[in-house]
Amino acid sequence: MKPVYTLEDLRDWKNATAGEALPIRLAVFGDPVAHSLSPQMHNAALEACGIPARYCRLHIHPEELPEALSLLPKAGFIGANFTIPHKAAVLGLLDTVDDHARKIGVVNTVVVGEDGRMSGFNTDGPGLLRAVRAEFGVDLRDLRVMVLGAGGGAGRAISAQCAIENCQRLVLVNRTFEKAQQVAAELAPYFKDPRVFGPARRLEAVPWEEKELARQLANTDLVINATSCGMKRTDPSVLPASILQANLLVYDTIYTAQLTPLLADAQSVGARGANGASMLLYQGVGSFELWFEREAPVEVMKAAMEQAKHL
Repeated sequence: MKPVYTLEDLRDWKNATAGEALPIRLAVFGDPVAHSLSPQMHNAALEACGIPARYCRLHIHPEELPEALSLLPKAGFIGANFTIPHKAAVLGLLDTVDDHARKIGVVNTVVVGEDGRMSGFNTDGPGLLRAVRAEFGVDLRDLRVMVLGAGGGAGRAISAQCAIENCQRLVLVNRTFEKAQQVAAELAPYFKDPRVFGPARRLEAVPWEEKELARQLANTDLVINATSCGMKRTDPSVLPASILQANLLVYDTIYTAQLTPLLADAQSVGARGANGASMLLYQGVGSFELWFEREAPVEVMKAAMEQAKHL
């Protein structure tokens, strides 16, 4: 199987995959996508469950998304995952979208029906919920949360999940402040109850400014980086180490074998941190269960992903 397939391959899928022992019927769409560990995780699950199918990477540019999606039924696909930058764009191209995904405005999982109709779902939020519990032993509902990159696809899903869980406090941060404000307006109905926790408001959108972020961190338990900053070794940290505190929990949705700059800085001040491997695992578990309507082999998927991270 090729490391990455393209739209050109998808247009002639039968010939592009002619040498494969098993049909490729699942994929992750992304731009970029070569770094994704989803194939290793899902192929291990497919093998463990005796399902005669394979999962691949599809490098699809934004302008190629409508055509690529339309080709899935003809190519015999069961479903697909969607990552940066397609999570919001794909929503408008589907036949149906479940209430949760429509509410948050992003889709990361598509199920292709036998009739060729495509249905969209989002397993990012539930995946984060399980990941935070697994990594830190606490629930989102008991935490004051700051989401960095709240205006993007994953950030919107994470922010919405925090609101749905009725977390203690939610601070939305985005490079484009207006996007954070928009998400805050959409989530405001979840924070209508009369609970008050000190002087800080339960829901705030704030500009990405060091002084303001430092002020907000004084009333924060969990920081979540939902941006792509940190994916490259040369990327700077999304927060200055000088404003991080030892009492914080720091979750970086980026998953690499090395510490991201944010997690390295968190470690340097004594804060507890974790990367996005656990969220990838649990959102993948959710996708698998949507595609096959059966329990996913979680431990098999986890072991395969951990092995792949260190190759």
